[in-house]
Amino acid sequence: MKDANFAKIVRLMLISLIIGFAVSVSFDLQRVAMAVDPVVSPEAKQFLNTMSKSLAEVAEAAKPSVVNISTTTTVEMGEQPYGEFFNDPLFKKFFGDDSDSMPKRKFRSAALGSGVIVSRDGYILTASHVVQNAEEIKIILNDKREFKGRVIGIDPRTDVAVIKIDAKDLPAIKMGNSGSAKAGDVVIAIGNPFGLTQTITMGIVSAVGRANVGISEYEDFIQTDAAINPGNSGGALVNTNGELIGINTAIFSTSGGFMGIGFAIPSNLVNTVAQSIIKYGKVIRGWFGITIQDLTPELAKSFGIKQEKGALVTDVMKNSPAERAGFKRGDLIVEFDGKPVESPAKLRNTVANTAPGKVAKVKIIREGRAETLTATIGEFPVMKPAKKGEPKKGEYENALKGVSVQDLTPDLRKGLNIPDDVKGVIVVNVSDESPARDVLTKGDVIQEINRRTIRGLKDYEDIVSRIGAAESVLLLVYRNGGYIYVTIKR
Repeated sequence: MKDANFAKIVRLMLISLIIGFAVSVSFDLQRVAMAVDPVVSPEAKQFLNTMSKSLAEVAEAAKPSVVNISTTTTVEMGEQPYGEFFNDPLFKKFFGDDSDSMPKRKFRSAALGSGVIVSRDGYILTASHVVQNAEEIKIILNDKREFKGRVIGIDPRTDVAVIKIDAKDLPAIKMGNSGSAKAGDVVIAIGNPFGLTQTITMGIVSAVGRANVGISEYEDFIQTDAAINPGNSGGALVNTNGELIGINTAIFSTSGGFMGIGFAIPSNLVNTVAQSIIKYGKVIRGWFGITIQDLTPELAKSFGIKQEKGALVTDVMKNSPAERAGFKRGDLIVEFDGKPVESPAKLRNTVANTAPGKVAKVKIIREGRAETLTATIGEFPVMKPAKKGEPKKGEYENALKGVSVQDLTPDLRKGLNIPDDVKGVIVVNVSDESPARDVLTKGDVIQEINRRTIRGLKDYEDIVSRIGAAESVLLLVYRNGGYIYVTIKR
């Protein structure tokens, strides 16, 4: 009997412990839930809802103006009877490239891009690389209507193109002022990435005035982190007012996909180019007739210049506005038409956007002294394509050691597309041990050494032989169709 009572007491105690533990766990869970339960203030909810609604309204307002562009092109390729392996560049490097002797076949190539309607009567802006060489252009509007597009004009120098469709009462986008865009502004990119129509991404303006990107000749890009992918080219970059402030043109990527860096051509530049194309059938630009480059600390020291910013003149074209105004090689342009010159890219864009015939005051630094020249801006000319001996080994014990050069021959000029008015000696090899190995490259034409003109191999040998072993040199070099100054240190 006692054992039975004892057992009952034990059972009651166990039940009490279990109930107590369960109640304790329940209270603990409630406390944890209360601790992690997010509390969003009414003010925060209202702000986020308002922002979300605002962005949606902006997107809905701009989307109808963005179109899909589909192009087709015929390309001619050589047949490779041994398969794709023999098309590998490494194979061609060792065994040669006989593709020119292979039978040719024609293929139809298709591509996708985007465009932006800018007038109710059918003018559309896009990137020139989207429609360049296209044989057929199909435009698909936001409402799914399809039209045949025709190219009104393209400008590869800015990567801008104008196309036209025969339609009326189209939803034209409102042009914004890209000059007011600042880093940190919220922007929306609209386009057709990978053929996915009317895709919208949001981000901010990461930077403005980007140049030297290598996309086009006249660069003044808006950089953004709003996602831009293949197919977005030619699409719209809009501000929070739903206004067009840029035409998406390219991305920086090591993988082929978006990596947070995209570029758009600013609307102010696009509008200027487009209006010129529509009105005149071509782009009318201001022209100065000089080639320029950045001022580096080494060049500033070589020229005895104290300024840190400006555009260094490397060549003055014959019969150009610059020659008539009295410009010379080595001049540093620090101010143009009352505006400071921050960089060669800025000066190039400023001159291009200046109306031909305008008289401009240009402040320069020449041999350490400030001067002001007066120039009448000309119209950018349509350039004609440039017409298409035993090397001297660089045995000198100075900065040009290991640089092999030779005279320019007619065959070299033709093969390397070097104009007849370019004089000097051509670099045919730079040894790995040469102090110039990271400065000069094959095909460079050396025009000046330490401000002395090089007309041929005799001048080169005479001047180089007098350069000291520890002396740095300043060279004027013709490279890839332009002139640049370079320095070689010892």
